[in-house]
Amino acid sequence: MRGVDVRTFEAPAGERLDVAIAQALELSRTYAKDLIDEGYVTLDGRPVGKPATKLSGDELVSVLLPPPRPHHVEPEDVELYVIYQDDDLAAIDKPPGMTAHPTATLRTGTVVNALLGRMQLSKERLMDPTDEAYRPGIVHRLDKDTSGVMVVAKHDEAHRELAAAFKKRLTEKAYVAIAVGSLPDEVHVDAAIGRHPVERQRMTVGGSNPKSASTIVRVLARAPGFVLVRCLPHSGRTHQIRVHLAHLGAPILGDAVYGRPSPSIGRQALHAQRLTVPHPRDHQAITFQAQVPTDMVEAWLAVGGSWPVAGAEDL
Repeated sequence: MRGVDVRTFEAPAGERLDVAIAQALELSRTYAKDLIDEGYVTLDGRPVGKPATKLSGDELVSVLLPPPRPHHVEPEDVELYVIYQDDDLAAIDKPPGMTAHPTATLRTGTVVNALLGRMQLSKERLMDPTDEAYRPGIVHRLDKDTSGVMVVAKHDEAHRELAAAFKKRLTEKAYVAIAVGSLPDEVHVDAAIGRHPVERQRMTVGGSNPKSASTIVRVLARAPGFVLVRCLPHSGRTHQIRVHLAHLGAPILGDAVYGRPSPSIGRQALHAQRLTVPHPRDHQAITFQAQVPTDMVEAWLAVGGSWPVAGAEDL
């Protein structure tokens, strides 16, 4: 692979893997963790379980260092629809394929890049744009290939208020998804979610360090072998809706991680349709909504469904 540098060293006994990499290669621990999570690290040629793996001292650690990233996160002229904004916050309709914020290995094309220069973002003046964890304004995230409503904070007090609202579950979220299989008209999934013990990019019911997760799933329409559903998550675990639908035996259409790719759509058919948050200034509920995108409507029609009208408000 052009531009990739492979570093190998003997593991120090008793040390965490991410700490050992950071010390041996003189990297930040955040970057070392990202390298592990993104599959750039092996132990004795085998994929690594997790950054916190304790080393015995007889392993050989191999790290693929990708080409150097740009040092700064810069404003970019990236198309992004702003649903609403005021002095405290902004609500956007994130398109599929866009990452919420920069990572150690991705510094361009994110929501943060698109918003920098357009508006002030919380913590922007307090964070170093060369830091791997640079993510001003971001109080919650959507998966890269999930579309829909995201809220960003414009100043630090708004950031604190919004972050607290998400942590205390004072927000209301509604998603629309196309699932492969059959489901009852309504089902309440109450199943803790944790990191997959081997495949670090995946979450699973149970798994490592599982945390409580609850989702209500309501069927909006049916087609042979498919259902169009509204999902109401009452927690915000990583990949929660994708994991819970797969757990029910009805993975999301096009989800290559928890189901399988589909010729009908080039990403998981999941859209954050509506988000209600307490406004950080007066704590009054404010609701933002993003129309289901064309690719999901076309995918539903392609699998034989009819787009619902009656009984499926806000679609």
